[in-house]
Formats: sequence, structure tokens, C-alpha cells
Amino acid sequence: MLKAFAPSLYVAEGPCVPFLGIPYPTRMAVVQLQNGDLWVWSPVALSPELEREIKAVGPVRHIVSPNKIHHLFLAEWAERFPDAKFYAPPGLAQRKPELRFDFELSEEAHPAWAGEIDQTIFKGSLAMEEVVFFHRPSRTAILCDLVQRHESTELKTSQRWMMRADGLLGEMGSTPREWRFTFWRRRQTRAARAELLSWKPENLIIAHGTCATGQASKILTRALAWI
Repeated sequence: MLKAFAPSLYVAEGPCVPFLGIPYPTRMAVVQLQNGDLWVWSPVALSPELEREIKAVGPVRHIVSPNKIHHLFLAEWAERFPDAKFYAPPGLAQRKPELRFDFELSEEAHPAWAGEIDQTIFKGSLAMEEVVFFHRPSRTAILCDLVQRHESTELKTSQRWMMRADGLLGEMGSTPREWRFTFWRRRQTRAARAELLSWKPENLIIAHGTCATGQASKILTRALAWI
């Protein structure tokens, strides 16, 4: 279940979850830091097999939620990995007080992964801000809901129409239209996009849709052109 994406970087596919009547595929990323600790991004449902495979790579020390709607499986990860630290994006700790969080993510990388993983926050939305990351060793950008690139073959006709109207199908993808409309303070959002593109990512991991090995900067430039 845990697949190598690049050196020291892995992905695992999770179950589809329904959102606005559409089945969303889920995906998580795992980085093995230089000290051997594991950094887990947007964890998916934790099966016994996936737990065994992760533990075989290294100890889970950091579990990161990138935005405030990616929290469905955090409780089970907290139960199985009680020694891990949990990191909340802006707004999630207040929204879900029943979940345990040790830190709130900011625009500065936490000391535990600074120098290996960069991060910034896409601010400016009235609804939700997302923390995006960049794995320096593999030059991989890691985004959650901000960019989606769905395969049309996985959807019903009506669902394909909705996704195509939002620009979420195909090679480039984009941000869901209803979320785009909540970004009223675009100056902050443009600053975050500029920082993301300044990293010059070569590869791309996303939670929903097709990842990319190569041409990540081109994909992100096109997908985020609405900003």
C-alpha cells in the first residue's frame, strides 16, 4: 500500500470519501526525514497492512493536516501513534476541539523539518486556508485540495459535467470553483502562489487526482492562474 514516489518520499492511496455527491479518491504522503523520523501528511484510513508498512520504514513522529476539512482519520492515527506530534492548519483546532493537536502550522517550517520541507499558507479565503509544502530533496510540491486533477473515467456523466465546469478534470486541473470565490484578499493569495512557484517544483503530489513526475511548475502555473 505504501509506494515509493521519490527517494525518502512515499504515497499511499486511501478509500474514496463522498463530498458534494462526488466520490473523492484520497491520498497521503510520508517523508522520511534525515534523522529517520516519519512526517505524515493528510493521513488516510489506517488499515493494519498500511500501519505495518509505515512502521517498517521508521517511527511516526509528525502528523500534519493541511487544511481544516482533512481531519477524518486523525483520531485513529492518534490512537495508534500516541507518541506522534499532531499539527493543525489555521482554524482546525478551534473547529474540532475533540482532536488533539500539539502545534498550529504557520508560514515558517517547524524546526523538526526545517531545511528539508518548506511550507507556506494560501491565505485570503473567507472559508479555508491551506498549508502547502515542498520536499526539497525530491523537489516535490505537496498540495491538498488547492489543485485537483481528476480522471473522467472514474465519474458518472453528471459528475464529469460538474468537475469539468470547475476545471478539475484533465492534465492541468485547478481549484474547486466554490472555493475560488471565497478568496477575496487576493494579494495574500498571490504572495503564496509566488512563493510556491519560486521553489521551482519538478514533481507534484496531490490528495485528489493524478500526481505528476515532471512539469510540476507548469501544471501549478496553469492550475492556479485564476489567482
